[in-house]
Amino acid sequence: MKFNTSLLHTVKPDKNSRGETLPPVYQVSAFAYDSAEQLEKVFNNKAAGYSYTRVGNPTVDAFEKRVAALEGGIGAVACSSGMAAISTTLMNILQAGDEVIVSSGLFGGTIELFEDLSAFGITAKFLDTVTYETVCAAMTERTKAVFTELIGNPKLDVADIAGLAKACHENGIPLIVDSTTATPYLVNPLKLGADIVIHSSSKYINGGGNSISGIIVDGGSFKWGGGNFPQFGDFAKFGIFAFISKLRNRIWRNTGCCISPFNAYMNIVGLETLGLRMERCCENALKLAEFFEQTEGVTVGYPALKSSPYYGLSQTELSGKGGAIVTIRAGSREKAFALMNSLKYASIATNIGDLRTLVIHPASTIYTHSTEQQRLSAGVYDDSIRISVGIEDADDLIEDFAQAIEKTK
Repeated sequence: MKFNTSLLHTVKPDKNSRGETLPPVYQVSAFAYDSAEQLEKVFNNKAAGYSYTRVGNPTVDAFEKRVAALEGGIGAVACSSGMAAISTTLMNILQAGDEVIVSSGLFGGTIELFEDLSAFGITAKFLDTVTYETVCAAMTERTKAVFTELIGNPKLDVADIAGLAKACHENGIPLIVDSTTATPYLVNPLKLGADIVIHSSSKYINGGGNSISGIIVDGGSFKWGGGNFPQFGDFAKFGIFAFISKLRNRIWRNTGCCISPFNAYMNIVGLETLGLRMERCCENALKLAEFFEQTEGVTVGYPALKSSPYYGLSQTELSGKGGAIVTIRAGSREKAFALMNSLKYASIATNIGDLRTLVIHPASTIYTHSTEQQRLSAGVYDDSIRISVGIEDADDLIEDFAQAIEKTK
């Protein structure tokens, strides 16, 4: 099956289906059984079933299976937010004294999370560029993972996943990829060698800007336990399921960062149109970026422009596309604000992946707690505007930005 067909037909309805084309919303807290013995078996993972929605829910399970199939993983765990997905993934792997190599071109909240982990004895080593060479050079005996965004938000640098995976596996550590901005429509990182893929499913997977959530997909290829990861203990006996078994039964379960059944349902609804939306958003983003490239008074960043240093990777790794985020520099903070305030169609909002075009001034919002050096490393300047391109008609978007730019002159 090709992409849009697989969205609708890869995962079949469960055996309890009554013919519904979408899974029902099981908006309940707990599930009752006919005997104490039955509930004991379910609670202790001795029988299939659900006991409590914080631990498992049929609607959430349906969402997890769809995303796992779409990414080519052995399983997935849905979370209350993208940040919850990142934090529980890291806590499932790392312990005091460990080090993680990180791309500096990350979303501002993720940078802050790595700073928070220092209180638990976990060190993040930020690199301006993450490549095979830079990662190998930065490795130490304490390094236990590499974390990167596939397309940096908002830096828009593109990671060479195959090269990073090679560097990681030569040193016996996993590669964790946040693929939120790329989506499975452009690339499946697991097929390129990544071990864990994370999505803030609030964004493109949902598509409607109506549900906060995140999801972790396990590729099942990394060998856990042993010298590098003794904390996996008895979970190592589960082989390819060691990571996801430990995650479900320990940190994810105990921190309570579960997704609500209704949000899982809304994500399933959104997921079914992911291919159509991403095709239109990427097409619009390229047209808008090409317009900016020819416009006096602004500079533009977009991976699929031939002038971008990431053009080659966009063609080979991202199916010839550049994603749905465009960044521009307006010349000054004042001009950036004036441009944003003059737009008729784009909403000023802190989100990406919506049907609607959204703009934000990253330096004064999502990077407001970052240092100047962190902002510069993430490609954030005082005059930067991040544009999350929606599905509107491209001509209307171009006309809108044209008139807004004219007003700033």
